[in-house]
Amino acid sequence: MPPSRVLLGVIGRPHGVRGLVRVQSFTGRPEAIAGYGPLTDEAGTRSFRLEIVTPGEMPVVRIAGVADRDAAARLTGTRLYVERAALPPADEDEYYLADLVGCAVVDEAGAALGTVAAVHDHGAGAFLEVAREGGPALLLPFTRAAVPVVDLAARRLVVVPPAEEVVPPSAAREGAAA
Repeated sequence: MPPSRVLLGVIGRPHGVRGLVRVQSFTGRPEAIAGYGPLTDEAGTRSFRLEIVTPGEMPVVRIAGVADRDAAARLTGTRLYVERAALPPADEDEYYLADLVGCAVVDEAGAALGTVAAVHDHGAGAFLEVAREGGPALLLPFTRAAVPVVDLAARRLVVVPPAEEVVPPSAAREGAAA
């Protein structure tokens, strides 16, 4: 079942002394994060109204009620969520990454591999963390080559895991010395 709230961004470090902060936005255009109305924290207990002061990859933002650097610093790392209903529907062949969490993961032959436990995106592209029963998590790039079928209606992904490479410990040390 898709989540009722979706992560839109994370409050970063303070900018200046008047309570401004940088925000890492996960929206298509970073400054669009301010257009969704009030956002909430992970627990849903605090509300944040954002105003873009300086657009950019990590926009500088004024948060209503935050007037000094100390108050801004206390918010560093706060994750910002919006109600799912406030988001537009995804286009064909587009997905809200949050919708993938909980989907069953199978290989091309239909054999169960696990369930999507999380979707991570640290800037170089999203990857899926697949929880496997009785084994370590499987990490897969979220690309068309590795995940050719996404069936959200059936809550199922078909994956073609890339070949695993095992690097012997001695080779890893030699590469670090180079």
